[in-house]
Amino acid sequence: MNHNKGIKPSFTMALLPIALTLLLLAIQLFVFNDFTPHIPLAIGIGITAILARFRGYKWHDIEAGVFNALRIALPSIAILITVGMIVAIWIASGTVPVLIYYGLKLLSPELFLASGMLLCAIVSVSLGTSWGTVSTIGLALVGIGAGFDIPIYWTAGAVVSGAFFGDKMSPLSDTTNLAPAVTGVNLFDHIKNMVPTTLPSMLISLCIYLFVGFYVIDSKSVDFSTINTITTGLETSFSLSPWLLLPPAIVLFLSLKRMPSLPSLFAGVVAGAVLAVVVQGFSLHEIFQFMQNGFSIHTGVTELDSLLNRGGIQSMAWVITLVMISLGFGGALESTHCLESIIEVILNKTRSFFGLQAAAMGTAVVTNLVAGDPYLSISLPGRMFAPAYIKQGYSKLNLSRAVEEGGTLISPLIPWNAGGAVVITALGLGIADGNIENLLYIPLAFACWISPLIGLFYAATGRFSPKLTNAEQKQTEAENTPTLGVEPIQPN
Repeated sequence: MNHNKGIKPSFTMALLPIALTLLLLAIQLFVFNDFTPHIPLAIGIGITAILARFRGYKWHDIEAGVFNALRIALPSIAILITVGMIVAIWIASGTVPVLIYYGLKLLSPELFLASGMLLCAIVSVSLGTSWGTVSTIGLALVGIGAGFDIPIYWTAGAVVSGAFFGDKMSPLSDTTNLAPAVTGVNLFDHIKNMVPTTLPSMLISLCIYLFVGFYVIDSKSVDFSTINTITTGLETSFSLSPWLLLPPAIVLFLSLKRMPSLPSLFAGVVAGAVLAVVVQGFSLHEIFQFMQNGFSIHTGVTELDSLLNRGGIQSMAWVITLVMISLGFGGALESTHCLESIIEVILNKTRSFFGLQAAAMGTAVVTNLVAGDPYLSISLPGRMFAPAYIKQGYSKLNLSRAVEEGGTLISPLIPWNAGGAVVITALGLGIADGNIENLLYIPLAFACWISPLIGLFYAATGRFSPKLTNAEQKQTEAENTPTLGVEPIQPN
């Protein structure tokens, strides 16, 4: 795309469309008490376009930026569609019900949060997808937590902590591959460099969840008659056996064989559909209906019905449209050089390594907040800040870690971000219905915000902050590392 005809905005003009859009979001959320950020973000695209027109940009340039961002989002949208199908089919097949059943039988309320976080972490590292983990294992954990009478926001916090740990550390994860790709470092060096922040944050979170399980949640008040009602309802409504764990086992096997996430998840859909027909006795037409509109059942147990009646492609429409609109807004800001102008000012005021690390991480967080997309929050500062690290004599591994922590980990904590929207929709937090207290999952997802704080501590003290090596210096010179003003990296 050619943006030479437009005038690059000043810092104030670059901030103006962002500030006006955030104001509209605040009015929608806090004045109208309506948790649907779609329209304010869509209007934000219009505001950005109008202000850019005054600076000489043509509409086709702005439109190209919007559509380029949407093209980058297509793989994510495909995964969201598949996740919608897999949720419905794994419920229909009995996979989710059997996970809930065994969980209620085997787990204790005291260990539930800590065990749930660890389980999600293991599955997410293996699958390489936090969204898939949240929508399957996380959904089952919500059912178990409901049986233990544990508030859903505590369960959601533990699920998010574990699932997005995996998305950050798995070599199969798209964001884990994106961060080293845009910064120009080795994938496994990148993962190794994230261990000093990720491992302590997970251990701290584990201790907190154990403390809460033993000393905050009153296990004596757990109504075991409710648990018995739920397990009896599951036994009555589904044919339960360990064979129903076959779909997640197949997905796990394919992921370990380095199969891409999308075909691996779709194999889980097919396996679940076969079990739903053969074991549970549903017809092929019912399977198609479940994939499209979600699973539907009336067990006579209210808690069970509210948990199991979900999934399907249509259930992801809210998330998919939000991803498309928020990415379009981010694309408009990038194509009109608003984001670039803001980053230039930040870089010009950054003198120390701590300031540089905080600026890179903060830019990823703000991009997550404004553009609503974890991929843009990684790729934009990953490209823009790289020369500054070289200039200060620090390895770009510091940058790749900063954008992962500000991008991947903060994504689920922003409700209108793609990651946050998936969490809210998949776990049935009901934010759009006015259950605002369920937003408490945000501070309770301890690992997601403790890890960035540890990263900033290392930057301030110089610990675990690798310097630029001679090999990296030569590689940088050979690759002619891009500077500010380069064109965006195009999707494959």
